[in-house]
Amino acid sequence: MFKAITIDREREQYVVKLAELDETALPAHDVSVDVEYSTLNYKDALAITGRAPIVKQFPMVAGIDLAGIILDSRDDRYRKGQKVLVNGWGLGEDHWGGLAQRARVKADWITPLPEPLSTWDAMALGTAGFTAMLCVKALETQGVTPDQGEILVTGATGGVGSIAILLLAKRGFQVIASTGHRNEADYLQKLGAAEIIDRDDLGKPGPPLAKQRWAGAVDVAGSHTLANICAGMRHNGAVAACGLAQGMDFPGSVAPFILRGIRLIGINSVYASHGQRQDAWQSLARDWDADVFGGITQTINLADVIAKASELLDNKIRGRIVVDVSG
Repeated sequence: MFKAITIDREREQYVVKLAELDETALPAHDVSVDVEYSTLNYKDALAITGRAPIVKQFPMVAGIDLAGIILDSRDDRYRKGQKVLVNGWGLGEDHWGGLAQRARVKADWITPLPEPLSTWDAMALGTAGFTAMLCVKALETQGVTPDQGEILVTGATGGVGSIAILLLAKRGFQVIASTGHRNEADYLQKLGAAEIIDRDDLGKPGPPLAKQRWAGAVDVAGSHTLANICAGMRHNGAVAACGLAQGMDFPGSVAPFILRGIRLIGINSVYASHGQRQDAWQSLARDWDADVFGGITQTINLADVIAKASELLDNKIRGRIVVDVSG
């Protein structure tokens, strides 16, 4: 038997609970993992609260991330006792996820844990860190460099935003943090933000073209925020869009793309290629700083997850949440 956060429909009711499951219920995949840590992300919180139709099949074990040790493997690429992580691939949506003490996954989903990361470290980064790194690499691939001007990061106190600020500041960028939590200025400045602006400055309808300011941006909001970012980009600037916290619409204009040659790059961390995963996780391992990341991370138990999910969606949590599944 093992514990897990389960989501089901019972008599047309959406039911979420901390349950005990038999290992025979696990999916018939290649690799069994003794999960040590998982995470609580924005998407997890939406799934657990039922505020968005994240879950595609019922019953479901929640959790888009996991890190642990292989118990057994029917795939020659992986061996018993090996430390691994899994993020994305539809975990917690189409396939049983990582908010559990046991998981059985497809071998193709696995990323070997890169040194010097521990399983806790990997989940302190998790999908948020992985997504942030994909965004940073996308901007670099588009030729965005620190000497070209300011980089905007929206949703700055969240997991993706916090780690994006850290990664960009470490690379020498002047990072401007957009947030609805102006009282978190000290937190954001410690991460490396040079300036903090109010998210309302970008969140309302704006003109098709605005004063040029941003050389690049990492956006988790979408909707009017993304449209205004594009309107305020410098010539040949680039935006990495990875979220839709404000909305999935894009009430913008083609003007910045045609008249300023800007580029909008969509970031899909769920189905990133193996090459992208290996590259991003190796880069995250090189950038890992236990003191810094430990300062933006809290660790909770499985029993705390359901209550914390609502807090996360209500913007009462900053940084990252690691879930110790042992308790």
